[in-house]
Amino acid sequence: MPHEFDAGRPIYSQLCELMTQAIVSGEVAPGQRLPGVRELALQYGVNPNTAQRTMAELERQGLVYSERTAGRFVTTDDGLIAKVRKA
Repeated sequence: MPHEFDAGRPIYSQLCELMTQAIVSGEVAPGQRLPGVRELALQYGVNPNTAQRTMAELERQGLVYSERTAGRFVTTDDGLIAKVRKA
């Protein structure tokens, strides 16, 4: 189901916040495979480029990592997740 985003802020940053919240709340478990870019774009009703930028930003933050040909996964670094949760 598409999400309603605030037009005054970049959509990718709002999507990053949503995904970060899902990770720190435990809704998405450490080590869990995340949906692909196209699936994520459809799920949130955004452009695939926006979904790609979101995943790249989460990867830059260390919350997500890529495995070649297997996809992207949530970090298993509990310390990092706890640190982000506190922030």
